[in-house]
Order: sequence, then structure tokens, then C-alpha cells
Amino acid sequence: MKVFFKRIFTLVGKEFYAAVISPASYGTAVFFLLCVSLWFFYLQRFFALDAATLRPFFAAFPPVFVLVVPLITMKSWAEERKLGTIELLLTLPFSEWELVLGKFFSAFAVLSLILVFTIPVPLSLLPLAFFDAGVIIGEYAGVLLLGASATALGLLLSSLSKSQAASFLGSAVVLLAAILANQLTLSFDLPLPLAAAVNFISLSFHFEGFSRGVIDSRDIAFFLLSTVLFLFLNTRVLLFRRWSSG
Repeated sequence: MKVFFKRIFTLVGKEFYAAVISPASYGTAVFFLLCVSLWFFYLQRFFALDAATLRPFFAAFPPVFVLVVPLITMKSWAEERKLGTIELLLTLPFSEWELVLGKFFSAFAVLSLILVFTIPVPLSLLPLAFFDAGVIIGEYAGVLLLGASATALGLLLSSLSKSQAASFLGSAVVLLAAILANQLTLSFDLPLPLAAAVNFISLSFHFEGFSRGVIDSRDIAFFLLSTVLFLFLNTRVLLFRRWSSG
């Protein structure tokens, strides 16, 4: 077990360092911060709301993730496949789970670092009104769980893609569908079983409670289980490639 975590830590360090020194990562961070800030202060007109709530701020995170998460994950496997280095990775003494978890934790670390840069926004507003710290913590917890599930999904789709462009487009489309699926139940009068099924697979639906500061164990379980499922499927893709190349 110690060797298992040591190998994962080695992979995470390598991948995270490569992301930190990449100009694309800084561009992604700036894009994310601009989008959520403009949404909150300009489109939602926070100062005209006359309410001490950050819900409009956190409501911007899921739709922006549709573009930001694919930007972070698109190189993970697609670039390895394009350059032919994925075959080299599969010949190294790493298991599929070690490779997948190494990619996942490095990509999730990059996303988490970007989220840290959003903290000055609520901090700058604290002197203006009383904000419930518990609600803000719950909202950030939901963002992290949503980000973990979206990152795992992005990595899975990257492993199925032959290029970064295909990985980005595929991840963006699937994430858009997964995040906005619950809008179908609001726009159309669907049968209750179908509406429940659509809401269940919607990432935004499970994020809504967190956006209100409500931490529901069912939503936590959904995000954790969906993350594990996407990572498991990613290992199956790698295992298939290992068998094919062997």
C-alpha cells in the first residue's frame, strides 16, 4: 500500500509541475475568474440585489466548468495518445489505477488551485454585510465535489479521444448535458419517473443543495460514487489499450 501511494504521489508531482509551468493553465485560471466575476457583479448585479447572499456567485461555477474542466483534462490522455507516449506509460511498472489516480489528483489539484483564487471575492464582500460562513463553506464543498466528478468525467473522455480538440469538444458537450439535464424537468412536463431519472444524472441538480449551504449526504454520495465510476471506466480503457498493445 505504501508503494501504491508513493507511485501515485510521484505521478501527481510530475503532472502537476507540468501544468503549473504551462501558460495555458494561467490562461484557464484567468478565464475562469473573469467569467464568474462578470456573472456575479455585472450580469447578476450583486450590488443591486440588496441581499447578503453569494448564491449567484456560486451558481456561475457549474456552467463555467463546462469549458474550464475540459481545458484542464484535454491533454491528460489525448496528448499521450497523440504523441505515442501512452504505450510507454503502459509498459512502466504502474497499475492502471496508479496511472489514472495520478492524472486525476494532478488535474483536480490544478482545478482546486484555481478555486482558491476565487476566495478573495467573498472575502472582499464580508465588510459590506453579514454572510453566513457555514453557507459559504457548504457552497465551496459542493464546488469541490462537483469539480471532482467533472474532472473524472473529463479524464475518461480524454482517454477515449485521439486529439486534444476532440477531447475538449467531447468533454464540453457531455459536461454541458450532465450539468444542464435538470433544466429539461423545468422546461417540460415530464412523467415523474423520467423527471426523477433526469434529475438524478444532473450534476447541477445535486449541486443545488450545496449552493444553498445545505450539505445532503445523498448528494455527497452521488458525487463521490460518480467520480469513482468515471475513474474505474478510465482504468478499463487503459487496460484495454494495454491488452491491445500487448
